[in-house]
Amino acid sequence: MKAAPTPLTVAVLAKAPVPGLAKTRLIPALGAAGAARLQRQFTQRTLRTALRSGLGPVALWCAPDAQHRFFQALQRVLPVALHNQPSGDLGQRMLTALAAASPQGPVLLVGTDCPALSPAHLQAAAQALRQGADVVCQAAEDGGYVLIGMHQPQPVLFADMPWSTAEVMARTRTRAQGAGLRLHELPALWDVDNPEDLPRWQALHESETQCNDVY
Repeated sequence: MKAAPTPLTVAVLAKAPVPGLAKTRLIPALGAAGAARLQRQFTQRTLRTALRSGLGPVALWCAPDAQHRFFQALQRVLPVALHNQPSGDLGQRMLTALAAASPQGPVLLVGTDCPALSPAHLQAAAQALRQGADVVCQAAEDGGYVLIGMHQPQPVLFADMPWSTAEVMARTRTRAQGAGLRLHELPALWDVDNPEDLPRWQALHESETQCNDVY
């Protein structure tokens, strides 16, 4: 009988949907309240994607903290563990989430900005780790990445990184090579950071709504 794959944790970093805190670069297009509503929708969508992947436990890393009523409400209806995001830059927060889960096995880390992310993408990333990759990344079309996974924390990939720039994936690639890490890259996906990204999300959302109406 074939053994079941080793469980893999999916860690999700999310901000609370607070106007003025969440999706601030979208405020010119949506207003502060509209940007916060989109953050709420994206967080729920990402958690559903992680759970549907069937890979293992899902951990939600919350900012400013896990006591926000939105996160508490999510935990009442979804099987997710809540954690407070620590202080520090994005790299420090990501590394903390990876380190917390890694004793239990491989970890995939995602944010909530990529509505195109599917359970199949997560499963492909998990397969890459199980087949020998030290690190797996799914690049973003803007030069960052929407997913990173590994067997154990790799601080070299997170320290002094110019986050939220087009250099992130290229520098990650260079650093992984320099550290002798086997990096597996998955095809790039689009994310939603700026107003010009909204039409793709709206088209995806409308197509899904139409499919749900049909079925």
